[in-house]
Formats: sequence, structure tokens, C-alpha cells
Amino acid sequence: MSTAPPSTGAQAGPLEDPDAALLARVAQGEEAAMRILVAAKLPRIHALALRQLGRNAEADDIAQDAFLRVWRQARKWRPGPARFDTWLHRVVLNLCTDRLRRRREISVAEPPEQVDPVPGADRRIESQEMTQQVQAALARLPPRQREAIVLHTYQDMSNIEIARILHISVEALESLLSRARRALRSSLLEIGIEGSGL
Repeated sequence: MSTAPPSTGAQAGPLEDPDAALLARVAQGEEAAMRILVAAKLPRIHALALRQLGRNAEADDIAQDAFLRVWRQARKWRPGPARFDTWLHRVVLNLCTDRLRRRREISVAEPPEQVDPVPGADRRIESQEMTQQVQAALARLPPRQREAIVLHTYQDMSNIEIARILHISVEALESLLSRARRALRSSLLEIGIEGSGL
């Protein structure tokens, strides 16, 4: 799937893009504009990559790669049927998919977690374990289902935005989300976690 910036299509009028003016400045090589763009987009982009990959260092790498692509391709970007934010989320998902593919090819052992001796560490460990179990359940979902549930639940995007990012209809997205929720609930119930809020 291409990660080239969207261009104006003859068949659809451009959406009003809140990032267009800032991107025009980035296209001119304005570093201050790039810093503003990174500050505005980084939290959501990093959170998306972290939910997809489950590893903070990898999410950092993905965010850096995504913004490097923005810097390099800003001159090619034109307002069109898709907003810049939609394109950026698609780039991040593609980078995550590539990273997951490589991860399956090369298995790397991780150092064991160390127990925190500070009082209250038990609660934090339980919380971390639950987060890891939810992350593991997400990782077991098929890639399209995982992308849909992460964008909807953790990125708080509308169905229309997600459908554009995934290049599917809203109806297909709703079906995908329904399957993803059922699979995630089932997986969480198997390990004794209620899937409330899904």
C-alpha cells in the first residue's frame, strides 16, 4: 500500500484540512513549522505505534520515521480528498505492519522484568501485567482488526476517519470493528479479564 502523500483527485473535492497551511510552511523547509507539526501530532502518532507494537522504543522509531517522511515529502503533498492526518495515520500503520513482519522473522529475547521494591509496587505490577495481557490480546488479533480497534478505541477517531485510513467503507469498518471486539472480548475472558468498554 502506497504511503505517498495524497494528491488532489478530479473526482472528489478537497476536504478542508487544518494542517494545510502548516504543511505548506514545512514544504518550504521551515524547521519551526516542522517542530510545531511534530509537537501537535507526536502524542497520537506515538500512542498509535505503541498500541500496535507494544514496545516504547519501537514506537519512538516509528514516530521518527513517520515524521522524516513528512519532512521529505511535504513538497509533494497537495490538498485532496484525504486529509494530511489520514495520510499520516496510514503511514504509521504501514510502518508498524513492516516492523511486525520483521519481528516475526527475527525473534529477539527480552531481558526479564525486575520487581520494583518501592511500596505499592504490587499494584503497579498488577496494572502492568493487565496492560501487557490486553496488549497481548490485541497482538493476537488479525492486523486489520487490530488497526481498526486501536484507531477507534485508543485514537478516538470517528468511523469515517478510520474508514478513510483503512481504505474501506464505513459499513465494512463497522463489521470489522464488530469482529475485532468479539475476538478481543473472547481472548480477554479466557485469561479472566472482563472486556468492558469494548
